[in-house]
Amino acid sequence: MTKTVNHWIGGKTVEGASGTYGPVTDPATGAVTTQVAFATVDEVDAAVAAAKDAYATWGQSSLAKRTTILFKFRALLDANRDAIAELITAEHGKVHSDALGEVARGLEIVDLACGITVQLKGELSTEVASRVDVSSIRQPLGVVAGITPFNFPAMVPMWMFPIAIACGNTFVLKPSEKDPSAAMKIAELLAEAGLPDGVFNVVHGDKVAVDRLLEHPDVKAVSFVGSTPIARYIHTTAAANHKRVQALGGAKNHMLVLPDADLDAAADAAVSAAYGSAGERCMAISAVVAVGSIGDELVEKIRERAEKIKIGPGNDPTSEMGPLITAVHRDKVASYVHGAPAQGSEVVLDGTGYTVEGFEDGHWIGLSLLDRVPVTADAYKDEIFGPVLCVLRVDTYEEGVALINNSPFGNGTAIFTRDGGAARRFQLEIEAGMVGVNVPIPVPVGYHSFGGWKDSLFGDHHIYGNDGTHFYTRGKVVTTRWPDPSEAPTGVDLGFPRNH
Repeated sequence: MTKTVNHWIGGKTVEGASGTYGPVTDPATGAVTTQVAFATVDEVDAAVAAAKDAYATWGQSSLAKRTTILFKFRALLDANRDAIAELITAEHGKVHSDALGEVARGLEIVDLACGITVQLKGELSTEVASRVDVSSIRQPLGVVAGITPFNFPAMVPMWMFPIAIACGNTFVLKPSEKDPSAAMKIAELLAEAGLPDGVFNVVHGDKVAVDRLLEHPDVKAVSFVGSTPIARYIHTTAAANHKRVQALGGAKNHMLVLPDADLDAAADAAVSAAYGSAGERCMAISAVVAVGSIGDELVEKIRERAEKIKIGPGNDPTSEMGPLITAVHRDKVASYVHGAPAQGSEVVLDGTGYTVEGFEDGHWIGLSLLDRVPVTADAYKDEIFGPVLCVLRVDTYEEGVALINNSPFGNGTAIFTRDGGAARRFQLEIEAGMVGVNVPIPVPVGYHSFGGWKDSLFGDHHIYGNDGTHFYTRGKVVTTRWPDPSEAPTGVDLGFPRNH
C-alpha cells in the first residue's frame, strides 16, 4: 500500500483535505512509493493561523527557552542522522554518504541557532546629549515562510527555520513535493524536543500553496531556494505583497584552472564538484575554464577519473553517484548532451543511455564531459542540474575572468593555482558571491552567509550567518531621556543630595 505524506499543522499531522496528491518515486527503481497531499488555500491558511497563534507567546518567550529547545532538537537530529539520510536517499536518490553530509551541513546552522545570543545583542550609546541614551534592539517579524527545493530536502530547510525560530518567529515550511518525508521527520523531532505547537508547520503542495504563502497578509517574510525563473517570481510576488524576501536562484559555477595549478588536484576537484550528488546542486561546478596549454591534459585527467565513478542505488554502500530525481529531469539533462555536437562542443564522455542492471526502470544517467564548449551553446548557458561538465578554453587569466564575469549567474566560483598573487586578484575581480581558492565548492560554514550575485540572488540578504539573523529580525532604535533624580518635584525626597 502506498504511503501518504500529510501536513504538519499546530503540532500534529493533519490529513490532506483537497483530494489531490502528488506521486513520490524511488529514483533508483522508478516506482511510486508514496503520495503527498497537496494543500488547498484553506489548509495553507490553517497553517499560517496556527503559526500566528503560536507567535503570540513564542515571540515573547525568553531567548534561553528558545535555545534550550533548539539544543534538545540538535541532540535528536544528531541521533537520527541515519534515519533522515535514509529518507533522503529513498526519495531523492543521492547516495547515503551524500545524504549524511547534507544532514551534517544542516546541523551547522542548528549549532549557530543554539548560540544565537551574540547575534541578537543590541547596542547602547550613553550621553549622546545631556542625560540622553540611544539603544538599538532586534525583534522578530512574526510568521515567516520557507519554500525549499528537492535537491537538499533536509539541509536547505535547516538553513532557514532554526535561525528564524531562535529569533522568536514562527515558521511555515513548503518543501518540495518530490521528496517531502525528511521535512516531516524534522517536524516530529522538533515536537519531541518540546517546541510549542504551531511554532513549526509543514504544508505540501504545488503553485497553489506557494502563491497563498506569497499573498497571505500574516506572512511577514519568505525565504526561497530554487531555480532563477522561480526565484525571480518569488521575489517579485512577495515584494508586491509587502513582504521581506530572500530568493536564491540558479547558477553556472566556473572553475578557473591556471597553467601553474596542480592538475591532479584540479581534476579530482572537478570530478567531485561536477558529479557529486549527480550534479543536482546549485554549487556544482558545471564549467571548467582551462587557461593556456593545459586543456588537453586536464580534460584527459578528468575523463580518466570520471570513467571510474560507480553509479548505482543510493542505499548501496559501493555506489558513488545515484540516479536523478525524475525520469523527466533525466531526459532533459540527456538532451543537452545529445545536442552538444551540433552546437560546437566535443563529446568526450556521453553518459546518456546508462542503466543499472536490476534497476532498469530507475532514473539513470552516466557522467558526461563536453570539451571546447562555446559560450553560445545551450549546455554552457543553461543550468543543467545534472552530471554534465563543460570545459571551455581560454588563452589568458584575463580572458577567463572576463568569460566568468560575463555570465548572468554569480553564485560560486573557484580558482586553482599555486600563485597567491593571482588568487588574490581573482577573489577581488570576480563577480560572484562565493569564491574558492583551490576549493571547488566554496559553501561557507554556518557562521558566514551563503548567497550569490546577479541572477543567483534576488533580495538584499544572503541566507544563514549574520545575514540570516538580520533577515529574520527587524531593528528598533530607542532614544531615552530620564530627568536627574535631583530634579524631582519639591517635597519628594528620593534620597539624592540636591547638589548632585
